[in-house]
Amino acid sequence: MMRTDARGRACWLLILAFLAAGLGPSAVARSEPPESGWHVYFSPNHGATAAVVEALDAARRSVLVQAYSFTSAPIARALALAHARGVDVQVILDRRETGAKYSSADFLAHAGIATLIDGAHAIAHNKVMVIDGETVITGSFNFTTAAERQNAENLLVVRDRALAARYVDNWRAHAEHSSRYAGR
Repeated sequence: MMRTDARGRACWLLILAFLAAGLGPSAVARSEPPESGWHVYFSPNHGATAAVVEALDAARRSVLVQAYSFTSAPIARALALAHARGVDVQVILDRRETGAKYSSADFLAHAGIATLIDGAHAIAHNKVMVIDGETVITGSFNFTTAAERQNAENLLVVRDRALAARYVDNWRAHAEHSSRYAGR
């Protein structure tokens, strides 16, 4: 009988320790991600593309993209899938993206995604995504296969609504002087 009481107390102490550490049911069942936080990725081959695709797969309302170079098939597919499930996806690309033989500009435009070309600058060198007005993806990482597999790059994923609002404002400013691309 004494042994059962000791086990019972040990079990309750363990449960209380988990609850005190924030590992109770609410931590496991939380449906909303935290209000802010960040993750950093480096390449080559350290998961930057996978992080972008994962963030796009979680998009619920909107995705705004600014990209200088864009050849990543997994990221293009994730944008098309987000659009297909009703997410408002809009993309601004550098003008050189319209001249490539196999262009992400063409793929995205033909997928029904609003695709704009920013020709107002020598190069539109942004590498940014804003997801649901709360998550910003940015860094030196171009949305390309080479950035994932060959280049030394960095990618920062930041969940912060105030920061995202600044990036949305910048995206809109560039959209104002960009032209619609219908594809070839």
